[in-house]
Amino acid sequence: MQGYLILEDGTSFEGEIGEPPPSPSEGEIVFFTGMTGYQEVLTDPSYRDQIIVFTYPLIGNYGINQEDFESRQPSVKGVVLYECCDDFSHYKAVSSVKDYLGKWNVPILEHVDTRAVVKNIREKGTMKAMIAEDESSLLSDGPVEICQDSAEASITTCGNGTKKVALIDFGYKKSIADSLAKRDCTVTVIPYQQMEKVFDLQPDGVVFSNGPGDPKGHSNSLPLIKKLAQSFPALGICLGHQLLALAFGGNTAKLRFGHRGANHPVCDVKTQNVFMTSQNHSYVVDRLNEDSFLVRFKNVNDETVEGLTHQTLPILSAQFHPEANPGPSDSEWILDEFLQMAEKKGGEKIYA
Repeated sequence: MQGYLILEDGTSFEGEIGEPPPSPSEGEIVFFTGMTGYQEVLTDPSYRDQIIVFTYPLIGNYGINQEDFESRQPSVKGVVLYECCDDFSHYKAVSSVKDYLGKWNVPILEHVDTRAVVKNIREKGTMKAMIAEDESSLLSDGPVEICQDSAEASITTCGNGTKKVALIDFGYKKSIADSLAKRDCTVTVIPYQQMEKVFDLQPDGVVFSNGPGDPKGHSNSLPLIKKLAQSFPALGICLGHQLLALAFGGNTAKLRFGHRGANHPVCDVKTQNVFMTSQNHSYVVDRLNEDSFLVRFKNVNDETVEGLTHQTLPILSAQFHPEANPGPSDSEWILDEFLQMAEKKGGEKIYA
């Protein structure tokens, strides 16, 4: 049946919505440019409270499997695409995208002119949007509030390796913990509300994870983040990268439409090598405390900061996702570099 994507700027786009029609769903509208990896995107906690537009015209052709979930349930508020494949085909598939999202009451609007939607977002920026059955539905007042987790989850462990890593959970992807476990690590996942327990654990290194929303929403946590990074070798991924910059006196700002996809070129300033990365973020580090950090990685397309290294402490950060889910896997070596830092456990200058 007929449905609509209604944008904050007053623009609307027609499509088809399933039956029975879902309740209107509001969120911040963003787009993803990857050809594959939709299951990882749908379950990535960094997409919390967002409506995702897939630019690739056919989504769902390999179905949903039991291995590629990044969290227990979808994080998105809605999905907009051109065509959602019902007849999926893959030997590991257990359901279709429609059935999976339907189970969680996440609306899908398909047969939408996604190219026009994305052009609108690129021109006017990320904004509030709604998927609804009625074109006259009204958006609520005020900006979209992308919530952080308020409840303190339990501490969990992944892997059984010789190196101890504390993964601070701001909305982490399961593949980060899995990638570290594959590298001979015992990974203790600690909710950010319980960060002080890292000192009891005395790990070989600390990873500050990805997560949703504005990094400045974690301003109360910045002193403890700085203390941890000064006490243990540290790696920041996506939101974790931004939080490290803020903790050491830098600043962050919101991009017009963010970086989301599996095809973003990044240059390693140290080696001048360029590699492709998987990204998902709205915010970017736009000012550094240059007495602390140097830029390690830069975006080739717009020259934004993609990663940092501390001048004296064993701290490394990446705005992109080195665990590579979805791919490409060009930057997985960053996890190895972090673990080498953790083995040294010293203040040796790593930027040469």
